Amino acid sequence: MKKSLRCPEFLKNGSVIGITCPSGYVSAERVNPMIAIFERWGFVVKKGTTIGTSDGYFSGTDQERLNDLQQMLDDPGLDAIVMGRGGYGMSRIVDQLDFTRFSENPKWICGFSDITVIHNHVQARLGIQTLHSPMSGHFRPEHEHSPMLQSFLQALTGKALRYHTPPNVSNKPGLVRGILTGGNLALVSHLTGSVSEVDNKGKILFLEDVGEYLYNIDRMLVHLKRAGKLDGLAGLIFGGFTDLKDTERPFGKTIDYILNDIVKGYAYPVCFNFPAGHQDINYTLNLGAEHILTVGDYGGLLDVVR
Repeated sequence: MKKSLRCPEFLKNGSVIGITCPSGYVSAERVNPMIAIFERWGFVVKKGTTIGTSDGYFSGTDQERLNDLQQMLDDPGLDAIVMGRGGYGMSRIVDQLDFTRFSENPKWICGFSDITVIHNHVQARLGIQTLHSPMSGHFRPEHEHSPMLQSFLQALTGKALRYHTPPNVSNKPGLVRGILTGGNLALVSHLTGSVSEVDNKGKILFLEDVGEYLYNIDRMLVHLKRAGKLDGLAGLIFGGFTDLKDTERPFGKTIDYILNDIVKGYAYPVCFNFPAGHQDINYTLNLGAEHILTVGDYGGLLDVVR
């Protein structure tokens, strides 16, 4: 099994973080608390041109969002790029991005939700690690010293990362080692068959989602199964599946049933209710890094291999 993918340099006091919004609109007021926290952590912040700007749903036209992100990918003075918000829009510009300078001088790409697109693209095409992390919505003053945001700081600075989840009757036990991949279920499903698709074989797959109809969660998981994306995994981690909806005629199955049903034929370990995704508690995951996943009666343990 291949070890961890290429690792950007970890941040230190005085490192520079760029903030851009390559997908949905986010106001400058919502981003300001994140800037303040980064600065209190000892980092320098460079704001992109797409913070607080809009073009309908998006934080700018496709070209404006592309230009802002491209400038940050190319900038040798940046050590990390944190996305202001997810939503939708990354898949509209990812194929026009030039990763030549980024590949020569990798930096941390951080975010979740729609940012799953660039996480998977960078992993599949360039073999570089990224961070599935909180964005502006989680950077509230009361969260500054929370274990959640501290996990982001620890990931950025190269500290050890260990997560423990409580016991769950749906967990499937086992101990495995593999590179972590995945992100938002809708986007992982969306990328299947594209140049941004990651080969999941031998990897630990993480999936989460928000605001979907129950039948659509089932449909996307069935699609991944039919496409072979659940075959040959080292392990599977389910994060938050929140704010789900049902149809007028009920689907008739709970989210727990749907998730259990899709994995019942696989022998690898499965960890349920990992605290990451579209929820108040959204811990940072080091995608592309090798992890050890242990699932037992005590719950689940996920350790980054440094």
